[in-house]
Amino acid sequence: MARGVKVAPGPEELARRIDELVARRAAEEFPPPPLKDAIRNLLRRGGFRPAGRNKPSSEYLAQAAREGRFPRINNLVDINNVLSLEWGLPISLLDLDALGEQMEIRCGLEGEKYVFNAGGQEIDLAGLICVCRADAGASTPLGNPIKDSMAGKIKDQTTAVAAFIYATAEAVDEPAMAKHAAEFAELLQRFAQAQQTEVRVVRGAA
Repeated sequence: MARGVKVAPGPEELARRIDELVARRAAEEFPPPPLKDAIRNLLRRGGFRPAGRNKPSSEYLAQAAREGRFPRINNLVDINNVLSLEWGLPISLLDLDALGEQMEIRCGLEGEKYVFNAGGQEIDLAGLICVCRADAGASTPLGNPIKDSMAGKIKDQTTAVAAFIYATAEAVDEPAMAKHAAEFAELLQRFAQAQQTEVRVVRGAA
């Protein structure tokens, strides 16, 4: 989590980092098959089928790099995307005001959906690992390793965020994941003026 962030255009230093990484990824197969399989297996645990339009966001970003259409949105989203492209891991970056202080990570239920773009398109969440807002006995999905919800996405007025890096022990060991989280926090401080950050590694059920 990070508080005190400011949404702004991506700075030149961050843009250069993106350009250099996109050029590398455009010339190679990425994510490598073992990592790709490990992340897809994570998404399959609840019965979800991660293929086609439902592939992990990390695969989408790698494809966008190969096709010369890597997105540039704002400093916060660009940090998220460049790290996802660096590590080959899907990441949710959510507005903390929308998510709230009480969170739950669970698989989506039958019939659960949310809108993920301005055009009103929905994603079926059944069996898909989701980050949810938990309050008043309700659990509302806002993010997942494929597409985050419009309700949870970064807005111009966002001042606090929570990032969730999805992986398994097969893909990334705990020390490496802690290092990833610390790097995310450092970039939020450098490029988004984050005043307070907190990182943790959460183990799920085997």
